[in-house]
Amino acid sequence: MNNIFKISYRNLKRNNRRTLLTTSLITLGVVFVLVYTALAGSFKNYMISQITDTAMGHLQIHKKGYVASVENLPLDKNLNEKAIKFIEEQLQESKYVESYSFRIKFGAMFSNFAETTNIRLNAIAPKSEFTVLPSLKDRFQDFTRFEKGSIIVPEILAKGMKVKKDDTVVLVANNKSGSVNGINLKVAGIVETISGPGGRDGYIHIEDAKKILRIKDVEVSEIVVRLKDNSMLEKAMTELSPITQKLNKKGKPAFELHSWKKLSPFYNIVKMLDVMNMAIKVILISIVLISILNVMIMSVYERVKEIGTIAAMGTPPSTIIKLFLAEGLMLGILGAILGSAVSFGIIQMIDLMEITYSFGRESDLLLEPILQLKDVVLIDIIVILISLIASISPAIKASRLDPVEALRTN
Repeated sequence: MNNIFKISYRNLKRNNRRTLLTTSLITLGVVFVLVYTALAGSFKNYMISQITDTAMGHLQIHKKGYVASVENLPLDKNLNEKAIKFIEEQLQESKYVESYSFRIKFGAMFSNFAETTNIRLNAIAPKSEFTVLPSLKDRFQDFTRFEKGSIIVPEILAKGMKVKKDDTVVLVANNKSGSVNGINLKVAGIVETISGPGGRDGYIHIEDAKKILRIKDVEVSEIVVRLKDNSMLEKAMTELSPITQKLNKKGKPAFELHSWKKLSPFYNIVKMLDVMNMAIKVILISIVLISILNVMIMSVYERVKEIGTIAAMGTPPSTIIKLFLAEGLMLGILGAILGSAVSFGIIQMIDLMEITYSFGRESDLLLEPILQLKDVVLIDIIVILISLIASISPAIKASRLDPVEALRTN
């Protein structure tokens, strides 16, 4: 086997122009695939962070049936003290959970004393909420401090009703028994609109929500969870499965656990990005396949006499096949290594250049291409296998050449 690789190496070295051309094509294909993967990964991570770090968290826990009726913001499906205690025990024992926060979600009437409209509200404990959603504050305009007696008003509502910071507004809401109550609040800031669930919600302190809804006991609508690593999402859900296995008095599941993928319609866009990413990889790798196949076939035609000579000397067809396969394998390995090295260099250059871009209403977003080692290894393995596969047909063709006819060829 060592002799086969030595002979193949000499053949590649002897035909350095063809070798350089093929290696360049493979290298270029690898570079395009890896750089595109890194850039797409940057955009994908930004979109996911917009969902998980500003609105939804990584996981949400509710009473069974809450999500199905979430548009009505049902107060009769809140989690009670006993349920909260059980869920907290599971979260605190989990090695994947970083932090969690409680919310009360409800609808109310919002008035600036001149006009009245509907509003959806997230009642939060600011300290824990900002830990679970580290980028939430970035959506708050003219914001200094969030405390009891204050409200963060959705931007679309603030513009429509000409409400600004430090204005006093009135909230009127029905509790789950139907009683009506009102409360005066001071506008502490405006929250920018984002698409998706929670994109147009306002925020108040959880103690103010208890006051207006006349909640005396411990009670929340949902528990929002942040994981230490979003890539461990499925493992975290498996570890927290005792929550969903807990049964109520009727013998049915008492709680439901949902990831941001289930709750956010933007996950479909993320999946579309993955499909596009895969399509680009297939196209570029196909180019590599065709280029190697073409070069190897040309190599057979150019070396007909050489193949005839070694066949006439008694070299078996299987050895000739191995020679060509070894050439394809070495071309693939060389192209993959060079392509990976060049890709890392390009990505480092992009990082140093600190390129910014705009997306929607966001501007000056830093382009942070992410190239993971597993992506590099996967692409390199695929390219090497493709190089080997592309060499099979020319290798078989070479092994089937008639030595006599080959030596007669001019």
